[in-house]
Amino acid sequence: MNALLGILGVVVLVLVLFFFAVILAFFKLWIQAWLSGAPVGFMSLLAMRLRKVDPTVIVAGRINSVKAGLNISTTELETHYLASGNVIRVVQSLIAASKANINLTWQQATAIDLAGRNILEAVQTSVNPKVIDCPDPNKGQSTVAAVAMDGIQLRAKARVTVRTNIPTLVGGATEETIIARVGEGIVTTIGSASSHKKVLENPDMISKVVLQRGLDAGTAFEILSIDIADVDVGENIGAQLQISQAEADKQIAQARAEERRAMARAREQEMRAQVVEMRARVVEAEAEVPKAISEAFRSGNLGIMDYYRMKNITADTDMRDAIARGDSEEDDGESGPRTPRS
Repeated sequence: MNALLGILGVVVLVLVLFFFAVILAFFKLWIQAWLSGAPVGFMSLLAMRLRKVDPTVIVAGRINSVKAGLNISTTELETHYLASGNVIRVVQSLIAASKANINLTWQQATAIDLAGRNILEAVQTSVNPKVIDCPDPNKGQSTVAAVAMDGIQLRAKARVTVRTNIPTLVGGATEETIIARVGEGIVTTIGSASSHKKVLENPDMISKVVLQRGLDAGTAFEILSIDIADVDVGENIGAQLQISQAEADKQIAQARAEERRAMARAREQEMRAQVVEMRARVVEAEAEVPKAISEAFRSGNLGIMDYYRMKNITADTDMRDAIARGDSEEDDGESGPRTPRS
């Protein structure tokens, strides 16, 4: 009996010590929540610790919500904490939305926070619209370049005033989409202008055309205004294109002329080869003449006198050719009239 009583005493002592340890560990949070009008029980604080939930964050979020008139239970706060959400930021965004009369529910706020968006910044942007530079100077470009129909380049810079559209924040496009769409609108407006002077005279025509296109559709923002901050005249792109085109046409013409020249040279070489071939055929034919004469002698179709008569005619023909060539050379060297020969 004494041993049993001793064991029971030890158990009771352990339970008492554990109870006092729990009271000491959570007494500050418990008294803080109780004094703030948002009481949280000791067992709830202990259960949070067992579920690996930070009681300090839950109690702070509970107190802030109750003080702002929002009755958010600890269960909802714990659920969002276990989902790796930012409990304090969500509570602060709900408080800011409530003070600004913005319709934002706990489900919407937690969904936006879990989607990776900064819900507090979104609410602040809804109250205090922000200005987006187009193009984004952080991307290395300071202006949007476009060419009017007269070939003159214009460089424009716009400032877009937007506020957050809470209902479309989840799944809506970000600032990059707004910047891209506004840049596209600037390029389209300048490109459709008949002269760059019209754009310089009336820069707000760009903002009017861009606003009419509804560029904020499907985005997380609502465009309030688009202001053209600066428009500068750039290069004469039309003249440069004409120069480039003329240079390209020149190179094409030179290439075609070189092609024709190469074809002419190839044709010339072919003709020379044909001349050489014909001469070879003539020489080959001339080589057959002595054979034919010998055959004529053997067959009796050609006599000796006929042969000498043929030789005299050949010699006379060669002499006349020599005289003709000599006359041609003398004509080339004479500057005055020539006396005809007999």
